[in-house]
Amino acid sequence: MQDTSWPHLGRRSLATALILCLALEGLPSLLSQAAQPAHPDMAAQLVIDPNPGEFRISRHIYGHFAEHLGGCIYGGLWVGEDSEIPNIRGLRTDAIEALRRLNIPNLRWPGGCFADQYHWRDGIGPKAERPKRINVFWGGVIEDNSFGTHEFLDLCELLGTDAYIAGNVGSGTPQEMAEWLEYLTFDGDSAMADLRRENGRQQPWRIPFWGVGNENWGCGGDMRPEYYADVYRNFASYCRSFSGNRMMKVACGSNGPDYRWTEVLMDRAARHMDALSLHYYTVGDSWSHKLPATGFAQDDWFLILRHALRMDEIITITSTIMDRFDPQGRVALFVDEWGTWYQAEPGTNPAFLYQQNTVRDALVAGITLNTFHKHCERVRMANIAQTVNVLQAMLLTRGPEMLLTPTYHVYEMYKVHQDAHLLPFELVTPEYTFGEESIPMLSASASKSDQAIIHVSLCNLDPNRATPIACSLQGNTIQTATGRVLSGDSIDAHNSFEEPNRVEPRPLEGIRIEGDTLWVTLPAHSVALLTIQND
Repeated sequence: MQDTSWPHLGRRSLATALILCLALEGLPSLLSQAAQPAHPDMAAQLVIDPNPGEFRISRHIYGHFAEHLGGCIYGGLWVGEDSEIPNIRGLRTDAIEALRRLNIPNLRWPGGCFADQYHWRDGIGPKAERPKRINVFWGGVIEDNSFGTHEFLDLCELLGTDAYIAGNVGSGTPQEMAEWLEYLTFDGDSAMADLRRENGRQQPWRIPFWGVGNENWGCGGDMRPEYYADVYRNFASYCRSFSGNRMMKVACGSNGPDYRWTEVLMDRAARHMDALSLHYYTVGDSWSHKLPATGFAQDDWFLILRHALRMDEIITITSTIMDRFDPQGRVALFVDEWGTWYQAEPGTNPAFLYQQNTVRDALVAGITLNTFHKHCERVRMANIAQTVNVLQAMLLTRGPEMLLTPTYHVYEMYKVHQDAHLLPFELVTPEYTFGEESIPMLSASASKSDQAIIHVSLCNLDPNRATPIACSLQGNTIQTATGRVLSGDSIDAHNSFEEPNRVEPRPLEGIRIEGDTLWVTLPAHSVALLTIQND
């Protein structure tokens, strides 16, 4: 059995943490309950303090990412006004309707690597007059720029989501970036604002998030952290908020566990930024030997989940470094690219990064979102890569057809956590052992809405064993409890255009309530969401 840690306390000193613990009435009893079996046939125990702490789970943790890459934009979101596929001003109607159901809080665009080759003036004005460029990062295909600034922000308005734009640092200039912001957000009389009006938009847009470059340690310029820190400060000084627009400036952060990059950026540029990004992809083995998306055995299942769990360690260390330079926690951590990265599907262009999405990806999504909840004091945004047809996508399309992936269903189930109060808990879990290695069998998170409804998300990482769980609310009588579960008939179960509903949520049966405790059995390889009302 493994006793998992309480949610991350972040900046608090040891003394503050002790005071907090003493203030939680009945905490010794809670820990005692967690340490002892609540029922002789229980394999796992979850003890939740139903009293909210000081932190909320930012809805922006549930952000998305749409890059000019493969079929994400063209064919996935944008089909053009003249397409036979039903659309709203060129944007796929079915994709809009499906994504609206997720309550998407923000959408990052135009990249990714594409951002640092993108020149915004290419994507404005009459479409027939927009220049054609080579997409040098993703397959060398021709980018016709029919989807540009106005189309992206129209998409954001249709989805009711905030725009997160990544500006071009790698091949752009401070002047180019400054003029784009003026074009977007200035409501007075100026050359850029007048150009926006000529192109059909009278009122400025609200742009709350602005990335100053992307992956500048790699495809965004192959820079050293010392050099990028100076470049960031230079560009950021020209990124101004006009006409009441309040914009967070986001600096390019590290490639996973590159902690030196984080240290240099925080040391040299922290006071000039509002957020620092972090990119971490789950590949399982190595970048040079990516695993298949389907048709895998248990060894690949284990590798992927073990690699996904490392997100907790990376955020913990990154947050500790940020705490040294920003003890008040002003600078947010944005994990603005994350997700699984496999071999491209056979028969597809490998540069388009099209991959299937299985129950394994649902587990990666569930445990990663649980991790972000745990660290919500510092992690205030995250963006899964990517929204449609690329990597760990929400939607897959084929011409006029569209399907929802298992990852989509996790986001739909978990959306109840958005802006909810994080609840402390103690989880005692069995281990999932494969060969000589073990990882926790269960991952969990708990929150409380403003309507006093408790939601508990649970993931069973073991592909073979169901597990009974005792979930208690520390002396609070449970009135009602319901659940939904996402699983499949195999570890690589997925939705296809021939079987689009093979993997979808269903009611979680067999919930039993006794006082302040409910008993439930979590199926193998599953993600579940419990909804609890207490006295």
